[in-house]
Amino acid sequence: MSQTLSAAALDQLFREARTFSHFDDRAVDDATIHALYDLLKFGPTSANSSPARFVFVRSPEAKAKLAPALSEGNRDKTLAAPLTVIVAHDLTFYDELPTLFPHTDARSWFTGNDAAIQTTCLRNGSLQGAYLMLAARSLGLDCGPMSGFDNATVDAAFFEGTSWRSNFLINLGYGLREKLHPRNPRLPFETACLIA
Repeated sequence: MSQTLSAAALDQLFREARTFSHFDDRAVDDATIHALYDLLKFGPTSANSSPARFVFVRSPEAKAKLAPALSEGNRDKTLAAPLTVIVAHDLTFYDELPTLFPHTDARSWFTGNDAAIQTTCLRNGSLQGAYLMLAARSLGLDCGPMSGFDNATVDAAFFEGTSWRSNFLINLGYGLREKLHPRNPRLPFETACLIA
């Protein structure tokens, strides 16, 4: 477990991985979706809270429900993607804490504490969305994460009457590398980091 990954693995997860807008026609099957979740669920969250919830939007009917929420720049590519994941969170995630974090009464930390609920959902649900992207890349999928959509429209279409709320979207599939734009620069260590 303490070995450095190979250069090829690091390339696949980070250095050569890109944000894709175009995918080929291959479907993402149920077995791959299950394998994806079975990897991402092991990523750490505070108090093992695991607030993220995932809706895998694949059918034409589900895509049609999603379409009105999409910004103009994201609509066509999302409707064409083989699979779109709504990365959401459950505002009552703490009801699972007696199972997920059984050695103390962690549920009481959140009951009636809206600020703690919101912070935990956003921080840890976003982490879990990032784990999903790394898991997807490790399974040979490409990702196109985005926030260009109307959350309230998604929530009304998919989560009406529930405690789930949308965070961001990720298109998944097998990307067309020939349609990528040149990679944008990243900040150097000296700009982004301090060693204290």
